[in-house]
Amino acid sequence: MTRSARPLRARIHLDAIRHNYRRAKSLAPRSRALAVVKANAYGHGAIAVARALADEADGFALACVEEALELRESGIQGPMLLLEGVFSPDEIALVERAGLAMVVHCREQLDWVLNAHPSRRLDCWIKLDTGMHRVGFSPSEFAEVNARLAACPHVGERVAMTHFARADELDHPYTSAQIEAFEQALNGARIGRSLANSAAVFAWPQAHGDWTRPGIMLYGVSPFAGAGSNASMDAGDLRPAMTLESALIAVRDLDAGESVGYGGRFVCERPTRVGVAAIGYADGYPRHACDGTPIAVGGRLTRLIGRVSMDMITLDLTGFDEARPGDPVELWGRTVPAGAVAEASDTIAYQLFTGIGRRVPLLHEDA
Repeated sequence: MTRSARPLRARIHLDAIRHNYRRAKSLAPRSRALAVVKANAYGHGAIAVARALADEADGFALACVEEALELRESGIQGPMLLLEGVFSPDEIALVERAGLAMVVHCREQLDWVLNAHPSRRLDCWIKLDTGMHRVGFSPSEFAEVNARLAACPHVGERVAMTHFARADELDHPYTSAQIEAFEQALNGARIGRSLANSAAVFAWPQAHGDWTRPGIMLYGVSPFAGAGSNASMDAGDLRPAMTLESALIAVRDLDAGESVGYGGRFVCERPTRVGVAAIGYADGYPRHACDGTPIAVGGRLTRLIGRVSMDMITLDLTGFDEARPGDPVELWGRTVPAGAVAEASDTIAYQLFTGIGRRVPLLHEDA
C-alpha cells in the first residue's frame, strides 16, 4: 500500500532475516533448509523476504499454491514446497507448470497424484502423523504409500516428513517418541527426511535430517518463548526482523484517581503523565494486551495503560518530562521483544506478526 498519513509502519530488516537463515544453516550444517515464508512470510512480506534470501536459500515452504504462484510470478526461482499439498486434483496442473513440490498427507491426495497425467515428474513429500494428530498418514501406512509413489513413473523425488507438537519443551519425552516413531515407520528406507521446525533446529540435532524447515526463527523470535521453565535453549543470537513503530499524537497529565480508556481499567494511583500513540487493534496491536505490556518511547521502556482501542493506545509517560507529540513509539522490535508483547497479551509472536493490518505499511530495509 502507499505510505500512510498516520505515523505507523512496520520496518522489515532484511539483513536480520538473512542472518537468522544463516544461523539455521549453521545449526544443521549437513541439512538443506527450506525457508518458511507462508502467510506472507509471517506478515513480513513474502516477495521481499524471498528475494532477500534468493541467493542462499535452499528453497521455500508455502501453505498453498496461491502463495507459491505469487513468488513465481515475482521471479523467485528454486525449490518450493506446498506444506498442505493441493486441495483438488485440478491444482496439480498448476504445480506442474510452476515446478513445485507438494506434500501428500491423505488418501485423496495420493489418488490425485497417482491418477494425474503430468508432462514432468512430480516431487512428493509424504507426511506422517507421528503425534501431532492434524494431518498425515499413520506410521503403519508409510511403507505402502511410499511403495505406490515409488512405482509411479511420473513421481520424482520423494521425501518423508513429520511435524513436531512439543519440540519447544526440552525436557518432555514427546519429541523423542515422535522421532522414534518416524524412524521405525521408515525402517531404513532410502528416502529423504524432513522433521525439524525452528525449535528442533536448535534443540533436537537428531531430527535435522536432509531438510530442515525454519519458520519463526527466521523472523527473530525464539521458538522457546512462552514454553515455560523447560525452555532453556539459548536462541539469543537471533535478530528481530520487524520493528513496529508509531508516534505519540497527544500527551496529557492526569491526577491520582483518574481512569484511562474504555471501562476505566487503569486508574492512576498517583499524578500520571499519559501519552497516546497512533495504533490500535485494527492495525494488529493485540486488543487484550494488559496494563504493563512493554512499549518504548524514544528508545526508553515504559508500559501500556488502559484498554487498547481500535486506532489508539495509551501509555505511561510518568518521568518522561520531555516527551512530546511526534516522539517515536516502538511497539515491538529491537528494544521491545515481540515475545514479551505476546506473553502480556496471552498470545504468540506468530499471531502478532500475521495479524498486522492492511493500514500498516511494510517498509523493507536492507543494510
